[in-house]
Amino acid sequence: MRIYISLLVLVAAATLFMTEGAPALATPAADNSSALEMPTEVHAFELANGMKIRVIENHRAPVVVSQVWYNVGGSFEHSGITGVSHVLEHMMFKGTPSYPAGKFSEIVAANGGKDNAFTSKDYTAYFQQIGSEKLEICLTMEADRMRNLLLNEADFLKEVEVVKEERRLRTDDKPTALLYERFNAMAYANSPYQQPIIGWMEDLDSMTIEDLSRWYKYWYAPNNATLVVVGDVDADAVHELAREHFGALAAIELPRIKPRKEVEQHGVKRMTMQLPAEVPTLIMGYKVPVLISAEAPEEAYALEVLAALLDGGESARLSRNLVRGQQLATSASAGYSLYSRHESLLTFSAIPAKGVEIARLEAAIIEEIEAIKKTPPEQKEMDRVIAQVLASSVYEQDSSFYRAMQVGILETLGLGWQVKDEYIENIRAVTAEQVQQVARKYLLDKHLTVAVLDPLSLEAATVNGSVPTGERHAD
Repeated sequence: MRIYISLLVLVAAATLFMTEGAPALATPAADNSSALEMPTEVHAFELANGMKIRVIENHRAPVVVSQVWYNVGGSFEHSGITGVSHVLEHMMFKGTPSYPAGKFSEIVAANGGKDNAFTSKDYTAYFQQIGSEKLEICLTMEADRMRNLLLNEADFLKEVEVVKEERRLRTDDKPTALLYERFNAMAYANSPYQQPIIGWMEDLDSMTIEDLSRWYKYWYAPNNATLVVVGDVDADAVHELAREHFGALAAIELPRIKPRKEVEQHGVKRMTMQLPAEVPTLIMGYKVPVLISAEAPEEAYALEVLAALLDGGESARLSRNLVRGQQLATSASAGYSLYSRHESLLTFSAIPAKGVEIARLEAAIIEEIEAIKKTPPEQKEMDRVIAQVLASSVYEQDSSFYRAMQVGILETLGLGWQVKDEYIENIRAVTAEQVQQVARKYLLDKHLTVAVLDPLSLEAATVNGSVPTGERHAD
């Protein structure tokens, strides 16, 4: 089943699949004295039609990760067609004249590999994990479906129902997921990030095969794609294979996306949702810039450290003070990603301990933020947090899948793969004063959105056999 999944889930799920035989494109590990090292050099190529090729050689095992990234996702969609990127992702497995429906995955599996795809707000990607000598099989089929996809209406009608059921199972029937979706919709006034990746049910109900066909025609082309290959390959050989299979595809004139910069927020936004649930949940989010939109890059890296300072393991402030210390919450976390196309959110989520009011928990989180605004972290704490952030980054590099993901994200966002090599240096350069400055500048009431899940008992939730949903808004 094709699903929209987060980067962390993808990394956790990533495994390498090995096949027997000497890789045709590979330099065998036994002949490479540095085989146990984790090379990070990116070999960059571009085809005449504008398609980007990025390769990292890694000869530790005769396997390869191949990913094709398209510069289109949920944030490209307009009202009325939300979810079309995700539905198209499903349809990409429904066949071409050369490879009928189901054949793509069947061929990959028959050659010892696995494949899947994912849609995000900013991109859509398709990947395979397979023995290095089988890479050409994947590139042949990816090039074919880039421009030759069969968009059969009967298949579409079936697949859109699959997506609708996916939405019911993953969002509509999960109180915290539904809360988070509505939180995003309220937090943003005009940013496309207010739209769910899987789409609003009303838009899925009214979606047509013509909507899908237009989306495929507009965005699926070599000059809107990046091929990332990481594994036991020779970079020049990969470039030649890409030129052979993708080079004949014509570039197209891509649509121009008008800017949708989020308007200024002028006060706290609040929502309470009443749903059948076991425990209440609090979500808070502050509008913050990302690397693309920050006034200075240093701000984005300081926000990254600020999030880790608050939620970077058992010794972080939220866990130390709210969970173990005051015992106000059974869990409390913070999240931020500096790699997005549009202005984003620094979010907090927490579940109160038994008997603790949501308002008290919210106040406690704000107290932790105000403490940083008042007094910058001590250098000892900064050293620990930065060391944890860097250790996590280095650990992630041990996965070929993650390294391919990182390159694909940066290239698709237009930041460039070089940014990954600057991450460690930029995180190390963050000072306590910079962390304090971004907290003072961005973590303000006028940038804040708060959503609360107020649990209903089963008796209260059931009215004439139905489950009501109540929402209260205040801005």
